[in-house]
Amino acid sequence: MENGASYVAMVLVQLAYGGSTILVKIALEKGLNQLVFMVYRHLIAVLLLGPFAYVLERKQRPSLSFKVIAKIFMLSSLGTTIHLNVYYAGLAYTSATVASALSNVVPCLTFLIAVMLGMEKLSIKNASSQAKIVGALICVGGSLTFTFWKGGYLIRSLLKRPLISVHDTGQASDVLTNGKEDWIKGSLLILISHIAWSAWLILQAVIYKAYPAPLSLTALICFFASLQSSVLSLFFARNRSLWKLEANVHLWTIIYSGVVISSLVYYLQTWCISRKGPVFTAMFSPSLLVIVGIFSAVAFKEQFHLGSLIGAVIIVLGLYFVLWGKRKESLDNAQLENQKGVADCNTQEISVTTVE
Repeated sequence: MENGASYVAMVLVQLAYGGSTILVKIALEKGLNQLVFMVYRHLIAVLLLGPFAYVLERKQRPSLSFKVIAKIFMLSSLGTTIHLNVYYAGLAYTSATVASALSNVVPCLTFLIAVMLGMEKLSIKNASSQAKIVGALICVGGSLTFTFWKGGYLIRSLLKRPLISVHDTGQASDVLTNGKEDWIKGSLLILISHIAWSAWLILQAVIYKAYPAPLSLTALICFFASLQSSVLSLFFARNRSLWKLEANVHLWTIIYSGVVISSLVYYLQTWCISRKGPVFTAMFSPSLLVIVGIFSAVAFKEQFHLGSLIGAVIIVLGLYFVLWGKRKESLDNAQLENQKGVADCNTQEISVTTVE
């Protein structure tokens, strides 16, 4: 039952991220400042999660030491302040589908970091380890193909006009027409943001062991995220007009991101990481490409380079090599535990017989 709940939770997480990617892309194109957005969305999350965390986790929540606070502060820096600001900067240079496709490198990056930290075991002789290594290399190669090789032509949308236009000129929101330099710059920024996100997944698994209170942990992450973004805004968003909100796409994007992403999704991810580990949580990233790709093709009349589509396929192929390796490793471990249990039973039976 718990396994099924983890899968359902991660599918819901990716659906929520898909909606967020589209909304944020539109809002940023319409002039929403990303630091203002970061401050407001995380303040909303703190106000929502704080009371629930205080009431529901008052017995299980451990006391906060300076060491734990410092770790949570670093966690917030990686997963929110660094990751999101760099991600939104990259999103300004490229499309929502490109950003979603590049998120497929997160499972492999998370796996590689976990291996370096000793959280994942590798044995070259095992087929499962070989599959994970090959999958990680294929995934990295696919991301490079996606970023730098455009192919000979564009695969165009079937629509004559986009259903949603985020530019005043009435053009589609596809930035593939903005030039190769913008595409590469945006893709590299997004890849950097995903490195920070992968490190966030790993660090969250470590911190949860010292502070096993998912609601309180999520509230603290959002609190530090709003604090860090507020400090940055003193230098980069001092214009008061940037902070004024009206009933438009800016407001709805902030509310959606604060309530759904920073509150619900962060909590669900923390819950899944505590039960299944960071690599399991990262493995659901490919579904985001499908969700955002379909919407972008229909709503934005997005166009695709042949090389980018090939790169996306390579990324997914590499990911499922890693998935197969993880699945085989789990089955092998279960088989070893069963054999050990049978051996222990036989040992106990022999001991009883000897006594008699």
